[in-house]
Amino acid sequence: MTLSKTSAMNIAHVLTESLPYIQRFTNTTIVVKYGGNAMTDELLKYGFARDIVLMKLVGMNPVVVHGGGPQIGSVLEKLSIESKFIDGMRVTDSETMNVVEMVLGGLVNQEIVSLINKCGGKALGLTGKDAKMIRARKMLIERSSPELKVPEIIDIGHVGEVQKINREVLDLVLQSDMIPVIAPIGFGEDNETYNINADLVAGKLAEELKAEKLILLTDVQGLQDKQGNLLSGLDTAEVARLIEDGTIHGGMLPKITCALSAIDNGVSSAHIIDGRVEHALMLEVLTDDGVGTLISASS
Repeated sequence: MTLSKTSAMNIAHVLTESLPYIQRFTNTTIVVKYGGNAMTDELLKYGFARDIVLMKLVGMNPVVVHGGGPQIGSVLEKLSIESKFIDGMRVTDSETMNVVEMVLGGLVNQEIVSLINKCGGKALGLTGKDAKMIRARKMLIERSSPELKVPEIIDIGHVGEVQKINREVLDLVLQSDMIPVIAPIGFGEDNETYNINADLVAGKLAEELKAEKLILLTDVQGLQDKQGNLLSGLDTAEVARLIEDGTIHGGMLPKITCALSAIDNGVSSAHIIDGRVEHALMLEVLTDDGVGTLISASS
């Protein structure tokens, strides 16, 4: 099939526009949190895998951290195990943790690995337990109320937060031509297994690896103002003001907190991008306009 002149010129424009970004980000590490609709829509899944392979081929070092909440919920439902949430966190008893580990470390992780490999990459599936990569501690939720003199501490089971990253295995993988695909499961000093929020794991990995970028795929356009307009570029001071005045709230707060922490700890920029857009990752990294919100350090 012969391309029309207009189509050929559009392709040439995209390729030449990407060149300075390829040159700038060669040999840099980019941590990508993969989740939401991008993990369930077939077209988006293949687009994501191809973007990751392309990033590796042009000299970048992508690190993928994935979620899997809907997939976990589906398996729990089939097993007649009730899902309970407190402050957005899944209450994870031992029975639920077994399912979480099976789904995240097995089914979901290996599907992503297979897709990347099918697109010409060399992906390696890992969990935070492999080579003691992610040490975790139990997460406790603190809840205050006027009736209580002291805050109530709620134990939600095998839910953890990152205590320490051991980068030994990651350094070996990144020095090769392989692409690490990491399930957010950690181990504790008590040898317990912990389910950790994938955004938090991605952020801590980006900090430890001194990544160039932390990219969080979401099911929204990006950060928006109170009128619903996309905020495409912000510095950390502007983000802090948006949190203070209530523009950023609810489910977006944990992602933004994670992004701000990453930038404060050496990551050059954080991106909240719309994973519902085909090839969102490539558009954000390799084009002028991008498809979400870029957050950088205040000058």
